[in-house]
Amino acid sequence: MPVFSKIKSYFSKALLPKRKETDPETAYNLWSASYDLQPGNLVLDLDEELFSALLNENTLKNKIVADIGCGTGRHWDKIMAKMPKELLGFDVSEGMLEKLGQKFSSAKTFKVIDHRLPGLEKDSCDLIISTLAIAHIENIDDAFMEWNRVLKENGEIILTDYHPVALTQGGDRTFRHNDKLIAVKSYIHPVEKIRALCSQMSWKIVTWKEKQIDETVRPYYERQHALAIFEAFRNTPIIYGMRLKKENVAP
Repeated sequence: MPVFSKIKSYFSKALLPKRKETDPETAYNLWSASYDLQPGNLVLDLDEELFSALLNENTLKNKIVADIGCGTGRHWDKIMAKMPKELLGFDVSEGMLEKLGQKFSSAKTFKVIDHRLPGLEKDSCDLIISTLAIAHIENIDDAFMEWNRVLKENGEIILTDYHPVALTQGGDRTFRHNDKLIAVKSYIHPVEKIRALCSQMSWKIVTWKEKQIDETVRPYYERQHALAIFEAFRNTPIIYGMRLKKENVAP
């Protein structure tokens, strides 16, 4: 059962004991072989909509772009179509980076250790992208400080992630490996905390978007014969996204 492919199971977990979770590096190394094989995945489909809309607000031509938590490069075709000067991928999972390299043979990728972004100097990056990743980061303060180090003044960030409200209500990210259901470790970072951290970094929120359980996603529940779950969690936010701009900071 790919992550969220069984919508009914996703929300029923709120009524069950929390399952044992696997650290992101180990989990995504296991998941990498099948990660791209998830048709009809609600969250990935919503992320596609959110990210595409946010990306279309940017001009990437001749810019240096860092994709943090790049995974297998789900969005790389869209990013590269905008002709950046350079696109670099960062991830904690060597398995996911290997898969990305198979899809994009010239990809420049780096393994993230202790939040550091090797290959990027201070104030060198025009755009940071991070999709469905920050809930896997325990020390989000340290990660954002490193992002801020490499991001130029007036540089931008496109960020999407699972909504903390959904995670609080029992949602987790699961997949099957060798007939075993594996849950990836997630950390709940309330929206208020994320907004406060952005303010501390002098990142102005230019655009904020949320996707929730509403009539537009009813077909996903119908296919899973889970309309009762749909009604129970109607209007629950499931994913959010934002575009930020690093403002000039007086010396």
